[in-house]
Amino acid sequence: MANPVIARCPICADALTVARLECAGCGTRIEGSFALGRFHQLSAEQLEFLETFIKARGNFKDVERELGMSYPTVRSRLDAVIRALGFPSQAEPDREAERRKEILRELAEGRIAPDDAASLLEREPAS
Repeated sequence: MANPVIARCPICADALTVARLECAGCGTRIEGSFALGRFHQLSAEQLEFLETFIKARGNFKDVERELGMSYPTVRSRLDAVIRALGFPSQAEPDREAERRKEILRELAEGRIAPDDAASLLEREPAS
């Protein structure tokens, strides 16, 4: 199996370009400067998250379960992937409101104590 393509220079961390393409079947070689796709901009952790997200068909509950993380963390990771791919994240303004909802949900489910919920809510800016 061939080595995976890296997108960043291991010396200076600048973006790499592909300089030569070669056909394994007939040996044809094409030289030039070719850009790597958007997904090469993602870290290994982001790619793993994206694979899990796709496998779960975008179902946040399934992603939460498989990766063992909370809803706000799943959403935050998805927002980071969206930004890393060069798209603006529309979820940013709702981040505080979602975190407050998650704290209240954890309280309702008995996963956190009322005092802890109050303390967490005091730290969250009001929406």
